[in-house]
Amino acid sequence: MKFKGIRKKEAGKFITRYDITYETVDNKEKIYEIISRRRDMETFEALHGDKPDAVVIIATDEAGERILVNKEFRMAVGDWVYNFPAGLIDPGEQPEQSAKRELWEETGLELYEINDIIGPSYSAVGFSNEINVCIVGKARGEFQHSTSTMEEIEAGWYTRAEMRELLKTHRFAARTQAYCYLWSKE
Repeated sequence: MKFKGIRKKEAGKFITRYDITYETVDNKEKIYEIISRRRDMETFEALHGDKPDAVVIIATDEAGERILVNKEFRMAVGDWVYNFPAGLIDPGEQPEQSAKRELWEETGLELYEINDIIGPSYSAVGFSNEINVCIVGKARGEFQHSTSTMEEIEAGWYTRAEMRELLKTHRFAARTQAYCYLWSKE
């Protein structure tokens, strides 16, 4: 494929939609629609990005026997979806700081130990160039309601057996589903 250009179509509060024009191997011109957290992209190189937009928090309890997963109402699918706590990295924040802040805002829990940072990865590579990093660690505390009235979140701890059952009957975000499947098989 040969990149021909990129054009901003519409800017929203959190995302911007772009049309990417390219030429296929059989010399046909095509347009690919994407959304991005980036406000002003004009070049092919700008699609790649150089820093993460968001964090995903993969946390277990202090004993490592239960995994933390949010049940969250997601407007894009009009349904409750199981997903790891996650959120945008604020200007000037490091991913570790964002993970601690987002976890507390969404669940009331403290991310007290960070064991690993996995990244970068894409949230939805089929239509977005949003870059995430996963912060892996341990959390503790008492659950609290989300500090945002814009989010409906029910945080919960799940054992491996509970997670195996949940995976059979409920909808998940793809990354959370894959990780929890492997974790539940240990």
